[in-house]
Amino acid sequence: MKASNVWAVIPAYNEQKNIVKIIKKTKKYAGNVVLVDDGSKDRTGELAGRAGAIVLSHIVNLGKGAALKTGCDFAVGKGAKFIVALDADAQHNPEDIPRLTEKLERYDLVFSYRKASSKMPVVLRFGNWFISGAVNILYGIRLNDTQCGFRAFSGDAYKKIRWNASDYSMESEMISRAGKQRLKYVQIPIRTIYSDKYKGTTILDGIRIVINMVRWRLLNR
Repeated sequence: MKASNVWAVIPAYNEQKNIVKIIKKTKKYAGNVVLVDDGSKDRTGELAGRAGAIVLSHIVNLGKGAALKTGCDFAVGKGAKFIVALDADAQHNPEDIPRLTEKLERYDLVFSYRKASSKMPVVLRFGNWFISGAVNILYGIRLNDTQCGFRAFSGDAYKKIRWNASDYSMESEMISRAGKQRLKYVQIPIRTIYSDKYKGTTILDGIRIVINMVRWRLLNR
């Protein structure tokens, strides 16, 4: 797949340390890079713009789900046929983008999963096991890592999986909608770099996510 056909959407909050490197590497594999500055208090948005990204800004911090939706809505509005979502904290390697997008020739949605290792925080390993089991039972989708944010999907698929959640539970809501819409999906392994400071889904987040998934199932959302 040609890089010019790919839109990368990166939600970010106070990521000035990593953002320039991420933007420059991502631009090698995506013709359009959209950075959604989710109310950062540092220079994230300014530096991203200088690095060549299209910068969209939230005045206040609304959450990862809201930021990613803002970016995807913008990309689809501009006619994006293929979208890649990745994090701004350097845990995802932009060099993996072609591995995801090439699968979009046969699938609607491409998930990635982080290989389990001793470097993966224990809370993350437990959360993956717990949430993945719930996803399989409720929606019939088998995934190794439901909370990895490095994903790719077609513009048409996005319209079917567009979520309401503004926080980290959007990643599970996306899966629930994909299951209900019976979208074709595949997952591929990636290598993840973990920073010293853990960011992401906590145990309480995981409990809330599972409760939400049950609610979505009962409400047929």
